[in-house]
Amino acid sequence: METFEIGKKDFILNGQPFKIMSGAIHYFRVPREDWYHSLYNLKAMGFNTVETYIPWNLHETNEGVFDFSEGKDIEHFLDVAQSLGLYAIVRPTPYVCGEWEFGGLPAWLLEKDVRLRSRDPKYLSYVEKYYQELLPRLVDHQLDHGGNVLMFQVENEYGSYGEDKDYLRAIRQMMLDANLTMPLFTSDGPWRGTVRAGSLVEDGVLETGNFGSKAAMNFADLESYFAEHDREFPLMSMEFWDGWFNRYNEPIVTRETDELVESVRDCLRLGSINLYMFHGGTSFGFMNGCSARGEEDLPQLSSYDYGAPLNEQGNPTEKYYALQRMIHEEFPDIEQHEPLIKPAMATQPIALSDKVSLFNTVDALAKPIETVYPETMEALGQNYGYLLYRTHFEKDTKGDDEETIRLIDGRDRAQVYLNQEHLATQYQFEIGDKIQTPLTQKDNQLDILIENMGRVNYGSKLAADTQRKGFRQGVMVDLHFILNWQQYCLPLDNIEAIDFSGEWMENQPAFYRYDFSVNDAKDSYIDLRQFGKGSVFVNGINIGRFWNVGPAQSLYVPGAFLNEGENTIVIFETEGVHSETIQLVEAPLFSEVEGKARTK
Repeated sequence: METFEIGKKDFILNGQPFKIMSGAIHYFRVPREDWYHSLYNLKAMGFNTVETYIPWNLHETNEGVFDFSEGKDIEHFLDVAQSLGLYAIVRPTPYVCGEWEFGGLPAWLLEKDVRLRSRDPKYLSYVEKYYQELLPRLVDHQLDHGGNVLMFQVENEYGSYGEDKDYLRAIRQMMLDANLTMPLFTSDGPWRGTVRAGSLVEDGVLETGNFGSKAAMNFADLESYFAEHDREFPLMSMEFWDGWFNRYNEPIVTRETDELVESVRDCLRLGSINLYMFHGGTSFGFMNGCSARGEEDLPQLSSYDYGAPLNEQGNPTEKYYALQRMIHEEFPDIEQHEPLIKPAMATQPIALSDKVSLFNTVDALAKPIETVYPETMEALGQNYGYLLYRTHFEKDTKGDDEETIRLIDGRDRAQVYLNQEHLATQYQFEIGDKIQTPLTQKDNQLDILIENMGRVNYGSKLAADTQRKGFRQGVMVDLHFILNWQQYCLPLDNIEAIDFSGEWMENQPAFYRYDFSVNDAKDSYIDLRQFGKGSVFVNGINIGRFWNVGPAQSLYVPGAFLNEGENTIVIFETEGVHSETIQLVEAPLFSEVEGKARTK
């Protein structure tokens, strides 16, 4: 049986000093069929360890319903890594950040009277129920049980959120009680304020640093704090940022390869490293995260390419080969291999097979929930996607006088239709502005389609009111709130229920179906330059969101999601902008966005 422990200056593997050379691969952002490909390329570069988060909301999307099957099978992921000779670092923390929806917290927590990430007994009781399902699955994968897991994380960047040490100790104790016997750690920004608030150094728990450059300075800061507590630990960057994530309507963030390589070299000479990310992959479905800049929410792209050594589909980039060369220079005895490369494919234009307006198939997709006042998405038991609100109101104005409609306290993006004619689109701060229109009939139908564009995953807005999607107050006509609402929950997890026999109407949200055949399925990207905004489904799998504001103008289509033979792509488009044909292409497409790329 192998052994691993945390020494005073080094990690100790089987009695010998050990430098952890790890790369982050999130199993939930890579199709299960491609786990081997990504993990092999990590080992081939010369690294010895893989790191992954485990998002709570992936495995308990709905309260009390747990899923560890297929692409959520963390145990199989660890088995594949072990078969390749890779050790693992696992981060089963309640909160993960990770540019993942709500930082990995399940949306249903917003309907509970709890204080997130705190000693609150009610919050901890929900964590404990989740851990009772999760942690036993990890026990046999520990190194001292014949597995490959070296360490587990207690909490993630907690010093950038709170300083509740009783909370950290409660999470640690749950892990110990579940028979997690391998060492535990925390990770934070390396400066004293976050380390003091977010670590358990005083309890002898390893603290690691998250940074992407200036290793000597950042490690010195960690050592200084260790010394305050008469502790000595090996130095490790648990997130060495080799790129960055991207947001809508902002330029792509890039990092120069040569500068990255030298920064990684500096880190490896001083300590251990986990490259974040090694393979970024894709935030499939509606699981993209959201940044916050002041009061403004900034949703992130579905693509989590991150500018990592492997690109979104998992193939080596310039950074990969440059890092591989540097590793050979610094550690010539480490075994390296040529990486695996997946081919990509392009198709001829694929013709539109059918189309239908949302309003003419919504009853096939959802049963309306009737309430006097409109309810939030979470109150209706929905976590992600879209929500259609519908009501009727009488005309009170005279003749051609305009009526005033106002959406009060709603999030994120609202499209307003009067008698199924598009009236206005309001986004974030625009919600609440007056919408003025003449009424041409006595009875009027008001439809409001609201999109949850992703909950904030980091910082002070984690528990803000704006994390609750849909209407928190309601809708006013003239100067009063109107009543009697029908609400259609549209998580779009059942698109096979779409009834394409209904009518398609211009300038309405609609579904578009494209049928095609493939003889040799490979990775590709769907060209979305002729569409406005929405989501794409490949053989029923939600591959992510698109928005023509850029910078991304395509979505990644894994070959694993395609069939040999017949395939169907359905596009839900909300702006009334579509194309009679689509095409799969071999590389991602981008548009220029004015402004400066920002990492904050």
